[in-house]
Amino acid sequence: MTVLAVAIFVVAYALIATERVDRVAAALGGVAAMVLFGIVDAETAFYSDETGVDWNVIFLLLGMMIIVSVFKQTGFFEYLAIWAAQRSGGRPFRLMALLVVITAVASAVLDNVTTVLLVAPVTFAVCARLGLPVVPYLIAQVFASNIGGTATLIGDPPNIIIASRAGLSFNDFLIHLTPIVVVMVAAFLVVCRFMFRDAFRTVPDAAQIADLRPTEAITDRRLLVRCLVVLGLVIIGFVLHTVLHLEPSIVALLGAGAIVLVSRTKASEFLEEVEWPTLVFFMGLFVLVGGLVQVGVIGAIGEAAAAAVGDRYFLTATSLIFGSAVLGAFVDNIPYTAAMAPIVENLVAVAPDPAQGQALWWAFALGADLGGNTTAVAAGANVVVIGIAARHRQPIGFWEFTKYGLSVAIMTLVLAWAYVWLRYFAFV
Repeated sequence: MTVLAVAIFVVAYALIATERVDRVAAALGGVAAMVLFGIVDAETAFYSDETGVDWNVIFLLLGMMIIVSVFKQTGFFEYLAIWAAQRSGGRPFRLMALLVVITAVASAVLDNVTTVLLVAPVTFAVCARLGLPVVPYLIAQVFASNIGGTATLIGDPPNIIIASRAGLSFNDFLIHLTPIVVVMVAAFLVVCRFMFRDAFRTVPDAAQIADLRPTEAITDRRLLVRCLVVLGLVIIGFVLHTVLHLEPSIVALLGAGAIVLVSRTKASEFLEEVEWPTLVFFMGLFVLVGGLVQVGVIGAIGEAAAAAVGDRYFLTATSLIFGSAVLGAFVDNIPYTAAMAPIVENLVAVAPDPAQGQALWWAFALGADLGGNTTAVAAGANVVVIGIAARHRQPIGFWEFTKYGLSVAIMTLVLAWAYVWLRYFAFV
């Protein structure tokens, strides 16, 4: 049974990584195989905390998707992009810096995939208006979304998986990851100045943006005010969820219900924007990994890793940061995180020093999130933007993306490694 479970998982994972078939179909096919061979059943798939679907993750994503779906109708993101164009005064680098900061902050508050879906189409319009090459701006926004999304529990899907597995709160991510993310965004802006220098040689006509009116992008001011109030309350709920004794998923669902009520949006309108394939893909992944837990594979790997590590926890943290980035360069960081999370949990459980044990979770999150910048297929935001660019006949090649991505990934990973060493190991 163990060999069969591993074989099914490897085949499904290979199909997901190579994109030979749709990733949702690959995940559900693997689940079907595990069910047919009796590796998992309804009890282990739907109700078990150890082997089943993590419903907190699923409903947190669903709630945030509904909130963003309604928010999108206000034109707020178009407003921000036009505002950035005007504030830049027609200076290409200043425009990129403003778009990078907006994308990074939005990715932390919402999530990185949703943010690029909203911002990328507007970037096309702004660059076309100014006569600027759009590809460098799109690539910079992808990198900013993956860096910015690292800062919070809801910013990047791997963080949601890690938080649920490790029992980490929204505030834990703010305290432990947001400081280094701020440093990384600043460092990334410096790198952009040199990395995309060819794109800044074009001098746009400032008159092209003089007649732009950011406020005209807002389609419904009353709805925008209501949405901002609800979003603010949701963020407060995330910050206080441990005090309120509410899971982040409940906070997100309450926010989704509130924003639907205040906007009076029809179900067909806000549900249409929900990324159902992503939610189903997550469910399938949880069951696939749960099958390995059920037959004892994850436990055995965790015990072997703990024995190999011994008390060398900084070496383990280093391996998680850089190893996650290397492996994540070839596969989406979501399935990688789902598969590795139980193993890291076992390593943390046997750590003699709880603080250093928890440091492994932060090293794992940093490696998985920042590794998403390495190649064109390493994160969902990358795939989304490349697809949007192709539809606008501005293709971004795999190697064109990767040559920039590797530089950004190495820079941020080195900063992450130094941060983990200084904060959790150097002065202990």
